[in-house]
Amino acid sequence: MPGDAKLGFAPLATPSKGVLVVFTNEELRLGEGGRALLGGARDALVKVARAERFSGKMGATLDLIAPAGLKVARLVLIGTGQEPPKPRDFARLGGIAMGKVPPSAAEATIVAELPRAAMTPEQAANLALGARLRAYAFDRYKTKRKDDEEQAAKVKLTIGVADVAAARRVWLKHSAIAEGVYVARDLVNEPANVLYPEEFARRAGALKKSGVAVEVLDDRVMRRLGMNALLGVGQGSVRQSRLVVMRWNGGKRGQPPLAFIGKGVTFDTGGISIKPAAGMEDMKGDMAGAACVVGLMQALAGRKAKVNAVGAIGLVENMPGGDAQRPGDIVKSMSGQTVEIINTDAEGRLVLADVLHYVNKRFKPKFMVNLATLTGAIVVALGTEHAGLFSNDDMMSERLAKAGEATGEKVWRMPLGPEYDKLIDSKFADMKNTGGRSAGSITAAQFLQRFVDKTPWAHLDIAGTGMGSPQTDTNRSWGSGWGVRLLDRLVAEYYER
Repeated sequence: MPGDAKLGFAPLATPSKGVLVVFTNEELRLGEGGRALLGGARDALVKVARAERFSGKMGATLDLIAPAGLKVARLVLIGTGQEPPKPRDFARLGGIAMGKVPPSAAEATIVAELPRAAMTPEQAANLALGARLRAYAFDRYKTKRKDDEEQAAKVKLTIGVADVAAARRVWLKHSAIAEGVYVARDLVNEPANVLYPEEFARRAGALKKSGVAVEVLDDRVMRRLGMNALLGVGQGSVRQSRLVVMRWNGGKRGQPPLAFIGKGVTFDTGGISIKPAAGMEDMKGDMAGAACVVGLMQALAGRKAKVNAVGAIGLVENMPGGDAQRPGDIVKSMSGQTVEIINTDAEGRLVLADVLHYVNKRFKPKFMVNLATLTGAIVVALGTEHAGLFSNDDMMSERLAKAGEATGEKVWRMPLGPEYDKLIDSKFADMKNTGGRSAGSITAAQFLQRFVDKTPWAHLDIAGTGMGSPQTDTNRSWGSGWGVRLLDRLVAEYYER
């Protein structure tokens, strides 16, 4: 189980200490179990809630010293609104509940019950998932900690449910998803002096313990394969580049795999086209796409997904060393197509070009989805609420959009078209690696599309969602682990049945 937390399910019963969390609606109605737990304290609680003008709307909270007669120290009310919560709301409610548990608390109990009905095992497990995601903290390099920085993950958390056995069975799947998100967050949050390509590859190798086959290709092998686009990005660094291929074989033998590809630039200075100094420290997160793929493979293996899946990540460090490639250089990709380097800071698409071609030719997948913190232009277009979705397949796009709505990791489809190809035509090579500022995220996607042939493919530009992530009810981390839940949902909903 991720983190240090002790999360478990138990029958509805009055806890002996700690924090008690119950859900209510705008009428301040409680479920049958909640009414029984509060007993005679319920009427006093309703009076206090009204005096405090607690609305009971979705996400509203009221934190109180527990009324006399209850054994717990604190009581928290959380509103669910008047309408029944949507499926994605339960993880949010779990995150809100965990956020109301003080760092000093040793124990907390969340009553998994709606005002008008008990939560189903699936809803209770999603509630627990949200609490687990909210509890994540990355503080391994802190030698001193303030009182309010104590890890919430150390709290003994109990989810009170009507059917304990059923909730535990469903939680096995959700716990694996939480583990995958934790893995991705840890990778994104690590500093680049710790997590360079070779170390990233070593950590991906830990998936072997979960039954994932892991293969690491070094510079020598990639050079022999002709991956000059990928290798050109990393040639200015003293750190060697790596390509990691992860395989989970949970489906039928011989069934084409689903393929997930991630950009893994462990640090991006921009190379010779160097970035401004301000904010460059964030470029340790330019491998969030690769982190998501590793986390996803962990989740699929952890819950023993009934699919065959391939995860491939191209790992490089983009530095302005004496051997760095220059604007004006021309490289020949593994596909045989040549690329004129206009800007060495448009490096992620070069990495992905070779990995996409390699995966497509070697594994002949059912589809390919790649994730990359690829362009600042997508942040200008969509901010941090949606990732940009580019695809050559309408059905894939629709399924990704539905999976995004279900998990809260939302995508917004952007256009592709031959008109944009003109912007990356080169006078000296088959293409150039950037078309300038206009339609920057689109021309980057057009570039990638040239390396996928006719295979169904989707490109997710996660520059606004994968690092420097907005604070939400289920995430307080700089690295959100964005995409693990989205893609796991895509697989579970459409490709395991």
